[in-house]
Amino acid sequence: MEEMQNTESGVGVRNGDDCENNGNGEGKTISYGENDGNAGDIPASSKSPHASQPLSKRAQKKLIKQQKYEAKKAEKKAMAKQQKRLDKEQKRKEWDKKLSTFSEEEKSKMIEERKGVRKERMEKRSEERDRKIERLTKAKEDGQNIIIDLEFSHLMTASELSSLVQQIMYCYAVNSRCASPCHLWLTGCNGDMETQLDKLPGSDKWIMEKKSESYIEALQTLKDSLVYLTADAEKVLDDLDRKKMYIIGGLVDRNRWKGITMKKAMEQGIEAARLPIGNYLKMSSSQVLTVNQVMEILLKYLETRDWKDSFFQVIPQRKRCGADGDENGRFVDEERSEEGNSLECTKKSKTTSSVEANDREAEMVASLV
Repeated sequence: MEEMQNTESGVGVRNGDDCENNGNGEGKTISYGENDGNAGDIPASSKSPHASQPLSKRAQKKLIKQQKYEAKKAEKKAMAKQQKRLDKEQKRKEWDKKLSTFSEEEKSKMIEERKGVRKERMEKRSEERDRKIERLTKAKEDGQNIIIDLEFSHLMTASELSSLVQQIMYCYAVNSRCASPCHLWLTGCNGDMETQLDKLPGSDKWIMEKKSESYIEALQTLKDSLVYLTADAEKVLDDLDRKKMYIIGGLVDRNRWKGITMKKAMEQGIEAARLPIGNYLKMSSSQVLTVNQVMEILLKYLETRDWKDSFFQVIPQRKRCGADGDENGRFVDEERSEEGNSLECTKKSKTTSSVEANDREAEMVASLV
């Protein structure tokens, strides 16, 4: 993912780990492939308690932190399951209590009515599921191709990998809701990444391309159509071309691997470009976009053909500093001091982050049901 670079020509995106904390799919960085943060350089594989060499103090601290995270995650999952069971029991008791006040004839009538409502709801869900399958199948033929590059798995810790998996789930969810979805690709999908993705409910039925090999190997004859989206690129992406295949780097790395996606694109000899975010809004300092947010921006642009509208609809308010632009692309609030902007952004972040997190989680869950 890519870190947002606060320039007038464009803003990069990186991926992080917000999603592991608030459940809203927001990780810390997409480079449009790389991530922000300050975690250490030791890969997850070197943190195993069974390693032949003793762990350093730093690695031991990270291992303990990871174990605590996993324990907390399991505890939250168990609590949610228990609460769901209690809510179900409470609803059953309320229903039984309500029925007890009616005659047998009235009870039978109410039960039949309830069954009818359930049947209608299930039929509606089935119809929507069929329409979604039809849209995604059609996208395989004529939709915009978007690739998420998963070849950076070995550079991430277990929690970072989990964060990225969550973001991929959001990408599929938002894409499946679109009237005209993209055709999504996951390349370099193997090892721990593939294992975690396979654990997601219903992932085996996702209508997308999942390749164990790299995009270069899987798309050898289409190399000229590949475009890597990276904040470090000089070229600004003005429009989306249906003949092109756009790559989003899947890397949550806490800023350890700056410029890695641009370097990769240059070594492979493929085109690189960045989104024109800086032309339309100002980002608050050290704020980032997630992989799924970049995906949403691309989907929104395909729908509206309006970058400004796409950015403002997708980028959370807490990540921008009141940067409405005029018809010439200039910022309306240019005369405001950087200090004033920083204070305003801080206030917005405190008042909007929790609301946005809850809204995003509710939308994602609804789309996967």
